[in-house]
Amino acid sequence: MNGKVRKYRWGDGKKKVIFNISFIFLITSIILSLSAISSAKSSGEIVYVATDGSGNFNCNGTHDQVEINKALAYVAENPQFTTVHLKGPNVYVISGSIFVGSNTILEGDSTAVIKLKNKAGWREEKPLITQMESAGNHDIIIRGFEIDGNHDKNSERDRGKGYYNLIYFLNSENIQVHDMYMHDSHGDGLKVSKGSNVRFYNNTVYKLGHDALYIIYSSNVEAWNNNITCRTNSGLRIYNTNHVAFHNNVIDSEGEGGAGIEVQKADQSTVMDDIEIYNNLLYETNAAGIWITGYGSEYSKDSAKDVYIHHNKFYETGIDLRAAWAGGIVLNGFQNTLIENNLFDGCYGAAIAHKEVTNEFSAPSSGYTTIVRNNIIVNTKSSPAAGKGYAIYNKLKNTHSFILEKNCLSNNADGNYMYASSTSDVDVDPGFVEKVSKNESLRKDFPWSEALSAGPQGPYQIEENRPHMGQEESLGSSLMRAVSNFLRYLKRFFLNLFIDFNGTENFKTALPLIASDNRLKEDSPNKNSHESEYIDVGNSQMEAGIGMLYSLS
Repeated sequence: MNGKVRKYRWGDGKKKVIFNISFIFLITSIILSLSAISSAKSSGEIVYVATDGSGNFNCNGTHDQVEINKALAYVAENPQFTTVHLKGPNVYVISGSIFVGSNTILEGDSTAVIKLKNKAGWREEKPLITQMESAGNHDIIIRGFEIDGNHDKNSERDRGKGYYNLIYFLNSENIQVHDMYMHDSHGDGLKVSKGSNVRFYNNTVYKLGHDALYIIYSSNVEAWNNNITCRTNSGLRIYNTNHVAFHNNVIDSEGEGGAGIEVQKADQSTVMDDIEIYNNLLYETNAAGIWITGYGSEYSKDSAKDVYIHHNKFYETGIDLRAAWAGGIVLNGFQNTLIENNLFDGCYGAAIAHKEVTNEFSAPSSGYTTIVRNNIIVNTKSSPAAGKGYAIYNKLKNTHSFILEKNCLSNNADGNYMYASSTSDVDVDPGFVEKVSKNESLRKDFPWSEALSAGPQGPYQIEENRPHMGQEESLGSSLMRAVSNFLRYLKRFFLNLFIDFNGTENFKTALPLIASDNRLKEDSPNKNSHESEYIDVGNSQMEAGIGMLYSLS
């Protein structure tokens, strides 16, 4: 009897043990699941990509876009996740495009590098990073990592022809690209066509194959705090685009490319009447610091007007000796442009000029007026193609005019005006502006103190070895940069030597002879001429020849 009771009791106890173990397992599973969800939320719903097995998706160094795209697709399909993070220090070599969906952040450590494979052989207009949906995407952020366009290992393609753009979006909105290091490509850094609400900031962009930022038929665009070294075309560019602000950028070149900032209108139906360019430093750009042009079929002046350019510093812009569009600001075809409180120091040809770069860029009408006031224009230098060194040069005197008010002028090589005049500008002694800039008490009462402090609002300096957003360069990249800087020094030395030489005619005669022995541009579409002055109309290119000094880099 007692044995049976014990047997029954043991059976009941066994059931309780199993039930308790099951219950504990269930509770533990729930806790772990909640913990995982909480952890995901606390890290911003991040999916990690790595090369060492530590990521949610792991690459092996070849065709790495496959795993990155799987991670991006996972985020797109699971709304609780928002971010794909590329772990560094890793190089992710891609043989195909990366596709980003809406409401997605693609980010990485500063030591994470997306790199185009060698000899990729892609078709034209296939970018490294683009949208997931062909109809367009929205609310995309790309930030924090490096993109290497691997230019030299894809030399079978020409620059500026639409190959290997780093990032491209079409019919998309709310795009942010920031804190990136983008370099050595055949095409654009960020290209957006028919988009809106584009933000491009805190990026370092070095020697791309087209524009660092190229915006086409879009609206609401802002670019700031970027460090850009141009190679083939411009730093910041808009084409038939409105509601634009470019500010606090540093843009230069190393003897190649075109303008620092480019503004183009070539469509009757588009309006460009809200464009502001301010607090930028433009120095040693190959052609103009800023080029503004309206051309093509006739359009209303109300559709191309009121560009506002203020508090920028232009230092030795227009270093290409053969560039007719060298200088500080070169413009045509826009009405009521206001240029004020800028500092122009050592620009080549002319500080501010009305010019047509070629016949293709002819303004369709006449009566265009540009207002220039309260600027400092000093030390303008002669350029064989761009002008003898004027403060103001109106080469389009039959169709364009200047209103000049209270500008401070000094030491401009061939005088202050060509086909322009002013009754209120002030000519000061050579060196006076430099003296004021170094004396706080003089500066306080200086009428042009605003212009004297023009440039980025924050720490900056004109230097040839700018850091790349905390990126660590390889030994090879460092050596290439050192060679590039040495060549740049040589070009500046010979530039000043030739300009100071007695008589421009001797220089004009000698330059073609020197140039004929220096055909070093490996990717010039026209192999019978040199590439440096790069003029781009929409997606087409024209080249003008250059001399030996700018064939070196």
